[in-house]
Amino acid sequence: MKMKKNNLTKNFLIFILVFIFIASFFSLYNTSQVELEKISLNQLVDYLNEEKINTINIDGEKLNIILKDGSEKVSQKEIGESLTTTLRNYGLETSKLQNITLNIETDTEHNIWLTTVIPILLPILFIGVFIFFMFRQVQGSNNRAMSFGQSGAKINPLGKSKVTFADVAGSTEAKQELSEVVDFLKYPSKYINLGAKIPKGILLLGSPGTGKTLLARAVAGEAKVPFFHISGSEFVEMFVGVGASRVRDLFKKAKKMSPCIIFIDEIDAVGRRRGAGLGGSHDEREQTLNQILVEMDGFEQSTNVIVLAATNRPDVLDPALLRPGRFDRQVIIDLPDINDRQAILDIHAKTKPFTENVDLKTIAQRTPGLSGADLANILNEAAILTARNNRKQIIMEDVLEALEKVTIGPERKSHILSDKEKKITAYHEAGHALLAHLIPEADPVHKVSIISRGRAAGYTMKLPLEDKHLHSYSDFLAELAVLLGGHTAEKKVFGEVTTGASNDLQRATKLAENLIMQYGMSEKMGPRTFGEHEEMIFLGNEIHKQRDYSEATAEKIDQEVSSMISTAAKTALDLITKHRDSLDKIANQLLEKETIEKDDFSALFTS
Repeated sequence: MKMKKNNLTKNFLIFILVFIFIASFFSLYNTSQVELEKISLNQLVDYLNEEKINTINIDGEKLNIILKDGSEKVSQKEIGESLTTTLRNYGLETSKLQNITLNIETDTEHNIWLTTVIPILLPILFIGVFIFFMFRQVQGSNNRAMSFGQSGAKINPLGKSKVTFADVAGSTEAKQELSEVVDFLKYPSKYINLGAKIPKGILLLGSPGTGKTLLARAVAGEAKVPFFHISGSEFVEMFVGVGASRVRDLFKKAKKMSPCIIFIDEIDAVGRRRGAGLGGSHDEREQTLNQILVEMDGFEQSTNVIVLAATNRPDVLDPALLRPGRFDRQVIIDLPDINDRQAILDIHAKTKPFTENVDLKTIAQRTPGLSGADLANILNEAAILTARNNRKQIIMEDVLEALEKVTIGPERKSHILSDKEKKITAYHEAGHALLAHLIPEADPVHKVSIISRGRAAGYTMKLPLEDKHLHSYSDFLAELAVLLGGHTAEKKVFGEVTTGASNDLQRATKLAENLIMQYGMSEKMGPRTFGEHEEMIFLGNEIHKQRDYSEATAEKIDQEVSSMISTAAKTALDLITKHRDSLDKIANQLLEKETIEKDDFSALFTS
């Protein structure tokens, strides 16, 4: 309302200024005509008797007098009388008029408009225009108020989506599932004749950045049908019933343009489990969800409208949303493996100039667990770094630098450590690297550095030889020991520990808790899980865990966590004590070069 009031005031001021400008123009026009000296008829008669006048221009009742010296005067004759009669009444001899030129002027159309019509018509016209705009603004406000419940979904018309399955690397199983949707939209009779029903709702599940929205666009591009896309948060408003109205409007438009696709991104914003809030059945979000459920289950048999939705939190969705007839097919989009990562990098590399030494396969090997969005970000950061260095092509060093910037953090060149801190950091990272090299189950070391990146004073990069989908108990124990390697090395060499190991200890504690409470890998606690992972919302706070065990069991869990960490710390201490020479060798190399790559690190143990 405040914005509308400001616009109205602004328009009003513009009209006033324009009106003042026009009025000033005509005022100047009229002023220029009355600047001449006005004389009486007696004076005019005197000028005629003295033969000082050269020309008299008669314009109605107005007399424009031009003297022989070139000056001009203005006078007014009697109304309804000719000039000759008027002057004769004032005693002028008629013969005196024979020596001057008399011109009788009539008002031209131009003068009539300027002097009579426009000064009257123009203010009326401006007032009318002002009133018109006032009513138009009021009508626009009413229209916006009436359209408040309309859907704000964006529409890609038929064939406008340029994204196809060829633009989506990896996700082979997901594309196979979605290709059935494309085939149904193209040839619906092939399925209907067999009595088959294509799923009305397809839910895309996956971690952030795995390409859920891209796949939805690819389905529309392959099927060449209209594509409605909207975010789940766009349905919900402060007023109850608005979201439900927008849902009805969206599905109404979709049915008119069928066959088509509706894509709801981040559906968990509106599709969360009902009954969890404080608003009861009148909660706006729940009303919106109810309307989505009704619309999806109320589709006609011949309506070729398919609803795609994406979320990375399927655990919070309402069960009614996942039952058959609604989102009864779930397509899981996993993080890409090494082959998919290389294919994703190849797609994003098409528009970037690389030198011949850039090996994207190496980048794919060094990026386990990264999503497609992360990989695209790496190549984008490499291009930005190349432009910053004023080069025309991207080199391998740029890509590796971008990789570390995305995964670890930007290099902090201004963060200069003292000699003592630098030595502590070197032994800390040497402890991690030494244990990763000595323990067979640990991932091999690819790089060790004491150059500050992000919040870390140094880092040890460990990468698996191949992508792992299952992890064993020995893998986790090895990871625990490696995490405690830096803490143990500091204590062994310097006799005390620093705050640099705080993050390692947090990760180790969390890992030990997961081994016991989620994976059931503790012999003492047995093969069971502890704690129910349910979402509860109360006054805006989200509680993700609910205890289903007693205080006595909680005490045993704490003891088992401490026991696992103590065992891992003992393993780390034994190996560091036994291989102290190798620890010193790695630390000295770090102090000298600051960074040790994979080949140089392996050479330290063969020399």
